Order: sequence, then C-alpha cells, then structure tokens
Amino acid sequence: MEISDVRKSTKLLIDGVPYNVDAVEFMKPGKGRAIYRLKIRNLLDSTTLDRTYHSGDKVDEVSITTLESQYLYKEADHYVFMDTKTFEQYLIDEPLLGDKKYFLKEGTLVMLSLMGDRPIDITIPNFVELKVTGAEMSTKTATISPQTKSAVLETGFNIEIPPFIKEGDVIKVDTRTGIYVERVETRK
Repeated sequence: MEISDVRKSTKLLIDGVPYNVDAVEFMKPGKGRAIYRLKIRNLLDSTTLDRTYHSGDKVDEVSITTLESQYLYKEADHYVFMDTKTFEQYLIDEPLLGDKKYFLKEGTLVMLSLMGDRPIDITIPNFVELKVTGAEMSTKTATISPQTKSAVLETGFNIEIPPFIKEGDVIKVDTRTGIYVERVETRK
C-alpha cells in the first residue's frame, strides 16, 4: 500500500508488529517529495511512535478481524474471552488491556480484535454498570462547588462520586473518561 493511502485508524505492520495510525500529517516542502508524518500506536503494548515517510514509500497493511466476545473470568495474569458464535476462548495478557480491565465484569460483551488468530485488543462498551464496594464517609459542608467523595468499584477501579451514593449502590460509568454518570435503579 502507498503511504498516500494511509488514513487515521489504518492498521499497519511495521517490523512484524501491528500498529494503529492515530494521526497523519501531510507536508509538501517547496522542493523534493511530500512528507507524511504518522503518529502510530503499538497494538501489543500501547506505546506510541512518530514515523516519517516520503511520497512513494510503501507500507504493509495488517488484516485485523473483530468478533463479538464475552468476558468470562480472570486467570492469573490473563483475561479469558469467549467468541459468542463459536464458543472458542481467547486469552489476553493483563498489560495489553491497560485500564480497560477496570470496566470488565463477568458477562460483559466486547469486540475482540484479532491479528490472524492472536488477540491484540478489545473494544469495551461506552458505559458500564458497576457496584460500589467501598466509599468514604461524606462530610456536609456549605460550599458553592459540587462535592464528591472517593469510592472503589467491584472491579477495583477508584472513582469520584456524589456524596449521596453509598456502598452497595450500582452506578453507570463512562468507560472513555472513567467518570461517574448516574446511579442505576436496582430492581428488587
């Protein structure tokens, strides 16, 4: 594939490692060939690099397939996911998930990205509902700014929540920002 065909979110194979293109910058100097500056993210360890290419350079596009999977459980330092159609199970190393692990509870549906038959990433839902397992005591003070308190969720994630939320409540969390959205009414 020509470097001029590369766009944001294109998946490239560089030195045998899959990368996602996070940004593309095009520059045309007065003399010489056009320059393409890519900001790329390693899909295996999430490190980022800046690479420069010239017009006419060739790059390898990597084939990534996605499938709907269900999170089953954590085993040692691996997370186990199951393809919802074939019931085949995939293991993903904990470091590869990063902070996404804090939004996984048993049964969560995710999109699993595979390079060949090797899992390399997951896409989690934008919102998840998690139970508050520990919360600070709130103190009533007369202030103008909204008050929050620290809490720990069932997955071990630390979050700031309003003072009226108590231990045992279920809350909705935005997984893109890690911020409290609302309290969820539990059916009894």
